[in-house]
Amino acid sequence: MTNIQRALHNSILVVAAAFSLGALSSPADAATAEDLNKDASQALQTLYKTNPVAESIAKKAKAVLVFPHIVKAGLVFGGSYGEGVLTKDAHLVDYYSSVSASWGWQAGAESYGYVVFLMTDKAVKYLEKSKGWEFGVGPTVVAVNEGVAKNLSTSTLKDDAYAFIFDQQGLMASLSIEGTKISRIKR
Repeated sequence: MTNIQRALHNSILVVAAAFSLGALSSPADAATAEDLNKDASQALQTLYKTNPVAESIAKKAKAVLVFPHIVKAGLVFGGSYGEGVLTKDAHLVDYYSSVSASWGWQAGAESYGYVVFLMTDKAVKYLEKSKGWEFGVGPTVVAVNEGVAKNLSTSTLKDDAYAFIFDQQGLMASLSIEGTKISRIKR
């Protein structure tokens, strides 16, 4: 096989994987409220085990938005989708979807989860009153990676929200929640 044939073959496999993942996350297969609640609880426990700073931040948060399973796929054009729950004082408040679209040099498919700790009343009100929160617009969201987490403590929290990405699996080379739109859904 020539390099061009190999690249074409690999591209076809990636597109097939992307369409397969897209079919798995279709609204017809959407999780029930009970499934989302259970998955969100398990996702938080997974995050807390792998990142103790997240658990200490949760204790200071006004609300917690948990997306236990996001599916992302792309070949030049890409997108991601997942559903999650919003809790306040450990009580379920509402359900939300997380959607993003992108284009550029990208190929692959992956899944991951993410949690957003809403630290201020401003961030909580913005989420509840807006017709969709697009990360990068509105309250400040800090994506917490290992480097940021090492320097983060409950006394240094100054931003509106902190997002932790975890449980990454798949073949995408990069990951970002910038440009993600979160909207309320009914369950």
